[in-house]
Amino acid sequence: MQNTTVIRLPEKVKYIIDTIMEAGYEAYAVGGCIRDSILGREPDDWDITTSASPYQIKELFPRTIDTGLQHGTVTVMMDKEGFEVTTYRIDGEYEDARHPKEVIFTYNLIEDLKRRDFTINAMAYNEKNGLIDVFEGMEDINRKIIRCVGSPIERFTEDALRMMRAVRFSAQLGYEIEEETAAAIKVLAPNLSKISAERIQTELVKLVTSPNPDFLKVAYETGITGVILPEFDVCMETSQNNPHHCYSVGEHTLRSMKAVKADRYLRLALLFHDMGKPTKRTTDEKGIDHFYGHPVLSEEMAGQILHRLKFDNDTIYMVKKLVLYHDYEVEAKPQSVRRAIMKVGEDVFPLLFDVKRGDIAAQSDYKREEKLKKLETVYDIYKQILAQNQCVSLKTLAVTGRDLIEHAGMKPGKELGEMLKKLLELVVEDPSLNEKETLLLRAKNYCKNN
Repeated sequence: MQNTTVIRLPEKVKYIIDTIMEAGYEAYAVGGCIRDSILGREPDDWDITTSASPYQIKELFPRTIDTGLQHGTVTVMMDKEGFEVTTYRIDGEYEDARHPKEVIFTYNLIEDLKRRDFTINAMAYNEKNGLIDVFEGMEDINRKIIRCVGSPIERFTEDALRMMRAVRFSAQLGYEIEEETAAAIKVLAPNLSKISAERIQTELVKLVTSPNPDFLKVAYETGITGVILPEFDVCMETSQNNPHHCYSVGEHTLRSMKAVKADRYLRLALLFHDMGKPTKRTTDEKGIDHFYGHPVLSEEMAGQILHRLKFDNDTIYMVKKLVLYHDYEVEAKPQSVRRAIMKVGEDVFPLLFDVKRGDIAAQSDYKREEKLKKLETVYDIYKQILAQNQCVSLKTLAVTGRDLIEHAGMKPGKELGEMLKKLLELVVEDPSLNEKETLLLRAKNYCKNN
């Protein structure tokens, strides 16, 4: 179906399409870039589909890269920007719930659009023919639904990752997953066990950093988390009979993610912050639940899951620290705040305020104002510490290991490190002591008396 919708193509995309069409072939911008343009969003990239073969495309443009010739894809370079141009194709049989054994090239655009995942991603456009929308993608955009092209069972059997993509698109766009599509996910979710950890990780991060991270509940309801994150399912099924809480552990987790900005570290930290609660749950004689020691276990579980999903070391480090200290009580006194910064780390500490705010926002009203007020007081003290450049780590200590060797007669080794730590603790208690002469004198006295 042709549509009167007008999409403004970038000049380079228009040039590639025009060049291919002038040579007698068909060419269209296709997929996510069309969806995003219709939604008024800036596309991340522009994909082009064509009736021309990869070798015919290579003849038309001076600079191309053979991205995936066997799949019909050539990257056309325009200045320093690359645009993927792919020949219309029909996918052969899928063998690993992810990749087709072979692709068959076709001259028919509709055949190419048929193999795509969702109707909103199966639209094509060029300026000559306008919007080609044979699967009612525009209608689904207007209805705000995610619906498979053709049979959902077939689409998800071909590529199991599409099930996570369905939930991720629904979270990014705030759309509902159409009934038949959701039903197919429930049937085929176990196939996600065949998908690589890296692919699962990418989709999970896109979901939790979307405008609707709480749509992770849809992944739970359709059986996806049962495969990729079974620990979350246990949280969804663990109630919290405690004055500070009014939701299950899982519901609290979803709401806490929604309450913070879309930052990778923050959202992941809040996803994992209470994961140890089901194991640590105890109930006292009054019927009140307690979760003593859950931050330590949650940190351990976060580390295991992040490793399992092949996250990078930096993310693992930041998220584990935020999970470990999410419940850490900091007194509203300068010394306590400085000690907390030293303990938690200067890189992690500022993010802890957001994690704590998100955690409080997803709790019951009980003492909420009091908790937030205290947190803001601690934050004000933290800002003063920063403004005054007060020392909270060895980086800004007025003496170095070399100073202690040269001026306090110390030797390299364990004792030197311990001395630096002692001096740092002194300065954290009293910032006025952070002067080279004062600290060298203290070091000499320590050495003399021990």
